[in-house]
Amino acid sequence: MTKERNNPTGERVRILLVDDHPTVREGIAALIGRQSDLEICGQAAGIQDALQLLDELSPDLAVVDLSLRDGHGLDLTKQIKRRNTDIKVLIHSMYDESMYAERALKAGACGYVNKQEDPQTLLEAIRDVHRGRVHFTTAVLDRLAVRSTDGSPKPLGASVEALSDRELQVFELIGEGLTTRAIASRLDLSMHTIDSHREKIKAKLKLKNAAELTRHAVQWVLERR
Repeated sequence: MTKERNNPTGERVRILLVDDHPTVREGIAALIGRQSDLEICGQAAGIQDALQLLDELSPDLAVVDLSLRDGHGLDLTKQIKRRNTDIKVLIHSMYDESMYAERALKAGACGYVNKQEDPQTLLEAIRDVHRGRVHFTTAVLDRLAVRSTDGSPKPLGASVEALSDRELQVFELIGEGLTTRAIASRLDLSMHTIDSHREKIKAKLKLKNAAELTRHAVQWVLERR
């Protein structure tokens, strides 16, 4: 099989792939394996495995899903950038860019690709990010430009966008049907901390009780799949 993309230097971009779905990792690995300028140097399903491989392999770039086996991709992105600012991060997620792209950028990621996009878009994003560019949709870049000229965004009231990164992670996991205990285990936090986050989420979203919180979270998750 011939390799795609001419690569006169022979040097490949070394990529760490972090996704908790084996079939997704297999598909991306096969796609990248056909490129002459890219290679997968390691794969992980969660944060701890990814950090271990990060130290062992020193990849050029990490392609990171948001929903991981033992945590959240935003947390991993922050940890990657704290350990080595030279390693670039590209988020590859099923979740709508409109909610997570700016949070990903703030965490240190250089790009965001939805999993429903054409595979060639992922390849383009990997190359863009490796070259030092950012890769987001025009809509996100326009919104960032407006905010940079108008100053800090105004309060958003009863909007999910008003949640902190951690609160959004908890909200997302509630919507996926996880119990407080399961969420605490997934995020490596105490149940008391998760309960505290739940109360803050209810207050920010103006929800009356746990049942309303669950319905709102489930609906939010379903709308983004």
